[in-house]
Amino acid sequence: MRVLMAMSGGVDSSVAAGLLVQAGHDVVGVTMKLWGGASDTGCCSVSDVDDARRVAQQLGIDFFVFNFGDDFNRHVVDPYVAAHAAGLTPNPCIECNRHLKFDRFLERATELGFDTVATGHHARVATAPSGSLRVARGADALKDQSYVLSMLTQAELRRVVFPVGHLTKHDVRQEAARLGLRTATKPDSQDVCFITSTKGRSGFLSTRIPLTPGRLVDHNTGEQVGIVPAVQLVTIGQRKGLGLAGDHEPRYAVDVDVPNGIVSVGTADLLLATDVCLGSLAWSDAVVHGPVVVQCSAHGAPVAAVLEQVEQPETSDPPTVMLRFAEPQRKIAPGQSVAFYDAAAPEQVVGSGIAR
Repeated sequence: MRVLMAMSGGVDSSVAAGLLVQAGHDVVGVTMKLWGGASDTGCCSVSDVDDARRVAQQLGIDFFVFNFGDDFNRHVVDPYVAAHAAGLTPNPCIECNRHLKFDRFLERATELGFDTVATGHHARVATAPSGSLRVARGADALKDQSYVLSMLTQAELRRVVFPVGHLTKHDVRQEAARLGLRTATKPDSQDVCFITSTKGRSGFLSTRIPLTPGRLVDHNTGEQVGIVPAVQLVTIGQRKGLGLAGDHEPRYAVDVDVPNGIVSVGTADLLLATDVCLGSLAWSDAVVHGPVVVQCSAHGAPVAAVLEQVEQPETSDPPTVMLRFAEPQRKIAPGQSVAFYDAAAPEQVVGSGIAR
């Protein structure tokens, strides 16, 4: 089988490539050059490209760099900036997977005559009783990445493999050491690749959109209790950085109104919600309504819920669903993704949506 292997320069994709070579596949390694600006985290630094190239040399496979910078800016960076300007909380890693790693990269693989693409994600591809394919949780619960792959459909799942999905992180590092790979002890990449650890999110956004002060207003009394330097940087559920430490009961951002420059703050009980409306829906196969298990962040705890169909007006508006939790949960910030898992097989993803 001819496999185009996405190599980030990390240990997971290095071992994934090694396992494919070991299994006798015809493997070509590729690093996607996505972000052209400064980067000291994530998977887009010069050193990461060099690590991927050197691992490919160790494995005796060809290696190339695909420059998808324009696509990355259009589908990931620009929407990320626009979302913050609108008071949303985006997930750029999910959008990178949706538009780059499992769309543009897969498209290029097809053009070049490859049978499949592979990545180092900690996830698996499972077969449902119906015969359709689904993303399934990786063997290592602490490293499971099924949440960030929850937008994959049959079209992508028929063409992707996750060679390390059946391994724990410890197993991956042991395998890397056995293969003598230079990335065996390399730390995992963290955070968003285009957000540097020195300037952070505020430094990145301040050069692209105006960051404006916001008033902190008590949710119950309407009294102003403080200010924040940039309302665009506040997300629902945030406590740190609001400047409200003191003798009072802990208070959190419970609502963010960017146009009016107001952040409503209140106690933790005001963050509890029983439902959330979701759009930008993606289904592994068929549309699902009824009981599901959902995960609301990359490492969030799975919780029981019900997906209810929403009556759609006779317009061209995209479809939405209402997600109702079995028990009240922390409010999901608009813009955040929610992954849906099969209630009868909670290891398997059935779809995803984005909070509105």
